[in-house]
Amino acid sequence: MKKVVLLVTISVMALHVFSQKPSTDSSSAPKTMAAEDKSQALKRYPAAESLSVTKGEVSIKGQRVPYKTSTGTLPVWDEDGKPIASIFYVYYERSDVSDRNARPLVISFNGGPGSASLWMQIGYTGPRILKIDDEGYPVQPYGMKDNPNSILDVADIVYIDPVNTGFSRILDKATPSSKFFGVNADIKYLAEWINTFLSRYKRWASPKFLIGESYGTTRVAGLSLELQNNQWIFLNGVILVSPTELGIEKDSRSAAALRLPYYAATAWYHKALPADLQKKDLTELLPEVEQFAVNEYLPAMHWGGAVSDAKRKELVGKIARYSGLSEKAILQNNLDVPSNFFWKELLRDKGYTIGRLDSRYLGIDRKDAGIGPDYNAELISWEHSFTPAINMYLRDELNYKTDLKYNVFGSVYPWDNNNDKTGYNLAQAMAENPYLHVLVQSGYYDGSVCDYFNAKYSIWQMDPSGKFKDRMSWEGYRSGHMMYLRKEDLATSNEHLRQFIKKATPKSNQPAKY
Repeated sequence: MKKVVLLVTISVMALHVFSQKPSTDSSSAPKTMAAEDKSQALKRYPAAESLSVTKGEVSIKGQRVPYKTSTGTLPVWDEDGKPIASIFYVYYERSDVSDRNARPLVISFNGGPGSASLWMQIGYTGPRILKIDDEGYPVQPYGMKDNPNSILDVADIVYIDPVNTGFSRILDKATPSSKFFGVNADIKYLAEWINTFLSRYKRWASPKFLIGESYGTTRVAGLSLELQNNQWIFLNGVILVSPTELGIEKDSRSAAALRLPYYAATAWYHKALPADLQKKDLTELLPEVEQFAVNEYLPAMHWGGAVSDAKRKELVGKIARYSGLSEKAILQNNLDVPSNFFWKELLRDKGYTIGRLDSRYLGIDRKDAGIGPDYNAELISWEHSFTPAINMYLRDELNYKTDLKYNVFGSVYPWDNNNDKTGYNLAQAMAENPYLHVLVQSGYYDGSVCDYFNAKYSIWQMDPSGKFKDRMSWEGYRSGHMMYLRKEDLATSNEHLRQFIKKATPKSNQPAKY
């Protein structure tokens, strides 16, 4: 297939256009050749606007899907129309579609809040994904491969890097960081940017979906109402991958009880439970633990010292039984076992710690003693595999030329967490918009603030009347924070996305009304 590449770089002061020869490589990956104009200077400051266009092809579920990739930057403007920041994005469009107006658009964010969008782009939904083993661990040589599970067959996708992540940067140094770095500031400028993107790429008519992972769920939950009320952009769906607390506060006593199902899942994975529990399947075990957590553990935590000695002994026995920890450890923590201690304690006798964001991962500390791990075993592993892959992909395959460092994680501090009502804002957006559906995806082995049972609890609190039950759904996976890194869950979770997009896209001329 003939591959054509167009590279356009627009700075605040000047415009440069470069054309390139088509590649003769027949691989399905988008390939480009170096620009003939060797005098182009690569700079370590960002362009307000830039663009590199490539073409590729991928087989998804046995179907040939040709696509165009637009990689570049668009500005954030201040009230006077001056560019104050440059936002990097990668936009995939299926190229054999005749009616773009009817084709869904998925707008994708990762979290942090200082994290770039590489994780879901080259790990989950994009047409090209990184090379890792079937459980998600790094392999060498690093590189990329086609994603046969990508959702590009049913929707176009744009991945967005907020300010100071990826190649996105502040342009006007006089602009205060508070313009970007805070729960509500982040939502406001990104909503403005999305408005610009929809206009540039003529996507106003398309059914629109937001997907966010980790802190990205806070971002997209807040964006759902901000887009609706201040940009007049109405969504069809919001997807929350490993959601945060979404501003839905829980006191420390409730939090202690709500963590237990995650502890049980992790202990089951590491075969640390009693034999009668260990022989059960995970999805058979967890409802039992959830019932105990809500009906016995949570009320007891609120009774505190008023719990009788006999009842306390009974509770300690059950918590130890479900968590894989000793009764002594439970008592020493007054039934409130911190996550950090759990990650250190569960396999302490075997000389290992377990991962925070994915407790399948093991770490080795300098000392077995202590109250928490020395490092996050899972995050180090992910940085190991993703960082070379995203740099190779953007710079070589997508031919985006810059000397800027790609910030996998960028500094966004101080971050203003005040007035986080994003979960309730999402519920309000659903109330106002009968088209809007929500899907939550969680890994059973995610032990951060994004654990699977807290995600369930949050959506229960978002919809206390139960009136949104037919528009809210939850799916669990036998993996961690980035459940899609496990090969089996990559296929299943993408299929859940595919079905959700189809369900939330109304039939032609179907009215949005109750």
